Amino acid sequence: MEYTELLERQIIGRLRIDNPWWAEGAIPDYYRQMTPRLYLDIFYPLIKDLSLRRAMILMGPRRVGKTVMLYHAIQKLLDEGVSQKNIIYLSVETPIYNKIALELLINLAKQTLGKPMNSTEEFWVFFDEIQYLKEWEVHLKSLVDTYHNIKFIASGSAAAELKKRSDESGAGRFSDFSLPPLTFHEYIHLRGYDPLMYPQKIQWKGREIDCFGTVDIDRLNALFVEYINFGGYPEVVFSERIQTDPGQFIRHDIIDKVLLRDLPILYGIQDVQDLNSLFTVLAYHSGNQFSYEIMSKETGIRKEVLRKYISYLEAAFLIRVVHRTDDTAKRYQRETSFKIYLTNPSLRCALFQPIRMTDAEIGDMVETAVFAQWFPRAGVDILYANWRLSKKEQGEVDIVGIDPGRQKPVWAVELKWSDRYAESPGELASLLWFMPNNHIDEAIVTTQTIAKTRKMDSVTLHFMPVACYAYTVSKNTLQNTREMYGL
Repeated sequence: MEYTELLERQIIGRLRIDNPWWAEGAIPDYYRQMTPRLYLDIFYPLIKDLSLRRAMILMGPRRVGKTVMLYHAIQKLLDEGVSQKNIIYLSVETPIYNKIALELLINLAKQTLGKPMNSTEEFWVFFDEIQYLKEWEVHLKSLVDTYHNIKFIASGSAAAELKKRSDESGAGRFSDFSLPPLTFHEYIHLRGYDPLMYPQKIQWKGREIDCFGTVDIDRLNALFVEYINFGGYPEVVFSERIQTDPGQFIRHDIIDKVLLRDLPILYGIQDVQDLNSLFTVLAYHSGNQFSYEIMSKETGIRKEVLRKYISYLEAAFLIRVVHRTDDTAKRYQRETSFKIYLTNPSLRCALFQPIRMTDAEIGDMVETAVFAQWFPRAGVDILYANWRLSKKEQGEVDIVGIDPGRQKPVWAVELKWSDRYAESPGELASLLWFMPNNHIDEAIVTTQTIAKTRKMDSVTLHFMPVACYAYTVSKNTLQNTREMYGL
């Protein structure tokens, strides 16, 4: 038997394994038993619509459920009457597919299904982990242009790099969809604790806005700390075994694969030790202010290399850089300082150890968890403010929302894991300085357990438990994504 014939038979065998619905009419029970992520309700209508001749690019970090969401989308297609032989799934990182053209793989799948190569039937073709195909964007664009009866859906873990190539080569051909790490709202939903939350209204700038309270703040806080330690990845939520040793799952299956495999392959990094050490430092100090000058002195890594490494870690969706403004919300032309946050606080737990409510580091992790609810929100420009308040003191406001049109601050949030400031709001010197200077008359201050509103001279402070605030932001972020796609 010739080599090419043998390889073809092996590929067809693999295709049958990866597409069990061809024979059984359903995705594997393993995936069917998993609770779908709430983002599926937004993603599915986008891939079901064949009238828009665009490939859908599902982006997100490792292990946040992209493959599971593809399988859940496939099951919904089957449930809605799409023929099991008109759905093709290909995991691009499968070794046997290496250097095999995507079009050839599709044709082999059609051949296996007894479909003619030039079939005009409607098909859905899923490419999982497409970033492992060299010049994937060129291949995918060609397929979109050639096969108008096929909806192409691709996923990948290097979000920023995928988006860059999608924007450059797929203009008018690709639509991007970002799947973030598990949000706190989704965590509460997956754990079945939705009854803990109830909708309420607060007066905000002369109108009522939606937010959420809780019937049991102690239970919600315990769940919030669980989320900080274990909540970013769906698999960890449902596995007590993984929670006993999150480092084994997150560090080895996520961090190491990204740092030691994905990034070196994508960017040709030779010395991964420096990259690994840098990420460990950033993870331990998530939420701290950094500068390239100080980082270079402390790590021994040149500033230009540090800039590249940080951009690579952002591309892998492990970290996010948040930029600085001063007390007048003026942008710095030459940025020397910035904050870096983990996109998912449980990454720190995996590298070090679970954090407790009373640990000194809880404040930074609470802040990281709140920012993680904001990061997936499109169209929102958030900064932090930092300036010299006096000769001895620095002023700082944790989150400043900027009006994108006027480039002026429109809201502010101070993140605290303490009830102290609800009783002594005068101690919030930086916030009380920042607000009148920027014509902000209302702000949110988070607490550990207290919800109340306090009027202070010309400003109003709305105090709410930080777990309720995180839940509200993440639920609103999901709604914002739904509206962005016209749903």
